[in-house]
Amino acid sequence: MAREITVLGSTGSIGRQTLEVVAAHPGRFKVAALAAARNVELMTAQAKRFHPRLAVLLDPAGAQELASRLRGTGVRVLTGDEGVLAAATLEGVELVVAAMVGIRSLPAVLAALESGKDIAIANKELLVAAGDVIMGRAHTLKRRVLPVDSEHSAIFQCLNQGGPVEEVIITASGGPFRDKTLEEMAAVTPEEALQHPTWVMGPKVTVDSATLMNKGLEVIEAKHLFNLDYDRITVLIHPQSVVHALVRYGDGSLFAHLGPADMRLPIQYALTWPERWELNVRKLDLADLGHLDFSHPDVKRFPCLELAYHAGRAGGTCPAVLSAADEVAVEFFLAGKIPLTAISQVVARVLEEHRPAAADDLEAILAAYSWARRRAEVVAEGFCKGSPHKG
Repeated sequence: MAREITVLGSTGSIGRQTLEVVAAHPGRFKVAALAAARNVELMTAQAKRFHPRLAVLLDPAGAQELASRLRGTGVRVLTGDEGVLAAATLEGVELVVAAMVGIRSLPAVLAALESGKDIAIANKELLVAAGDVIMGRAHTLKRRVLPVDSEHSAIFQCLNQGGPVEEVIITASGGPFRDKTLEEMAAVTPEEALQHPTWVMGPKVTVDSATLMNKGLEVIEAKHLFNLDYDRITVLIHPQSVVHALVRYGDGSLFAHLGPADMRLPIQYALTWPERWELNVRKLDLADLGHLDFSHPDVKRFPCLELAYHAGRAGGTCPAVLSAADEVAVEFFLAGKIPLTAISQVVARVLEEHRPAAADDLEAILAAYSWARRRAEVVAEGFCKGSPHKG
């Protein structure tokens, strides 16, 4: 029988590629529900192609338009957070792909676990802000949280080789500015930042890759997914993006996962685990590659990485604040209001002002996240006016 899935964030980069994987295996998956923010055109096309029982748009006006376009198809249309909750807990669904940006889908993801679903998690913010809550709930309920990020999927596949894990190494392409000076980075445009040399991703993740915040968030994710100490998680720059992660064991053995820079591979593995299915993707030719390069990141040019380690080690609500402040700072950068180098300064300022609290329940996490977004807007506005100390 076909495995029923829900895709939260179906119109984003991961959501679209998830549906490509589904389409590549006719009859083996059934898309039961789709949810997204406001893209009526794409959601209409997805609903007509995959015939879900439920389609959700967070935007009420968009949902109304979608309902009109899908009239007579048998697809039920809902809106708002209640709609996302319904999609995540739909009866018969086995796996929920969590790919919505931000933490708005957090209540729905927790409800999905409560209703007996496994989670394929592609949304960094969820584990960064609420990793203890999500993983604790999954453990109690005996549900699986399967990684979709290429790095975490690679770690997942390199683990369980026997013996104690000494170190996990997460690789980073270094983004489009890995060879630029700080002065050069301060002058880059949003258009330049969105030209990632290896991966095709959404705007937020692409900018985070340019600042290495993306790797910092992945370090926090790895801590929660695999119950690791931060001292055992290392980041290395690897421009070719061929080795996605490595795991070093106590005897010195180093296991690496290699593959093309194609997100459909880790997406499919999360959908089909513990099986490994064929997929028509470009195969690696190691002889053609010739060499693979690795180096340590320069934290002076990429301070976001150290900020993430700091927030992760501080724990509590600090990672949620890190993530929320970064969201706002990236929004300001993409709007052309602050330079790329100001992103880390905004985040650092908000973290410095934050009074950490325990992140053991949904209310505390959402409150910290909301505070951090508001405060980051004020701090970022100060940079717009030429002074980071205003506000």
